[in-house]
Amino acid sequence: MTMDYEQILYEVTDGVAVMTLNRPEKLNAMTAQMGAEMADAMAEADSDDAVRVLVMTGAGRAFCAGADLGSGSGFGAGWGGVEREYRRMMPMQVRKPVIAAINGPAVGAGLTWPLQADIRYVASDAKLAFAFVRRGVLPELASHVILPRLAGISRASELLLSGRTFLGDEAVEYGVATQAFPKAEVLPAALDMARDIAANAAPLPVAIAKRLIWEGIGIDLAEWRKREGKLFALTTRHPDAREGTIAFMQKRAPEWKGSISKEYPEELF
Repeated sequence: MTMDYEQILYEVTDGVAVMTLNRPEKLNAMTAQMGAEMADAMAEADSDDAVRVLVMTGAGRAFCAGADLGSGSGFGAGWGGVEREYRRMMPMQVRKPVIAAINGPAVGAGLTWPLQADIRYVASDAKLAFAFVRRGVLPELASHVILPRLAGISRASELLLSGRTFLGDEAVEYGVATQAFPKAEVLPAALDMARDIAANAAPLPVAIAKRLIWEGIGIDLAEWRKREGKLFALTTRHPDAREGTIAFMQKRAPEWKGSISKEYPEELF
């Protein structure tokens, strides 16, 4: 079974749904449209009993280069601009295992989306970065909760507060990814695991186990995303967000103007 989308591909075969980010000429950079389509496809996988596992990957040489800052639908765009009402769902909410096959570069939102997957396979030499602070905005999608659980507070702080680039092998060392493979083997390995689960694991206990694992974090992630979203929106409206984007596009060092002493949003904490 296939479904028609503009910026992703979605296909189900033998109990495994594959969702492919499909803007290879832009390194699968994310737009509001793509995000809406991804959420809709995940809702489809969640509701379809024929789907036992969902695999997410990217077309071409990248997984996702982050928000498409040149499209006019990057930071702060939300779900606006799409022409139809898409269903909304995140990977952690899907009642089936979600496996991320990170086949190449994954930056910003291109890393926080698969951070919510249950299993992450990554290319050994893939360049990864939670680059938000280097663009003048806040990391999102509950990454402030999930990443410390995976990597520990010290390593999560290093990655989130610096926004530095790290490789797939290091992601495994840090606990951010499950296993690393040569690039060409990432998707086949993910599909092998997906087919094994689809064939040999009963759907009901798998769904319950997934729910218990995520609830075991001990925080209401839906509420956390709402709180984090307000703070994310605050940073996207700040002049530093524009400066971070322009500096990145012009390949120069940013000139930050934000003032912690004057602008720190204590009322939101």
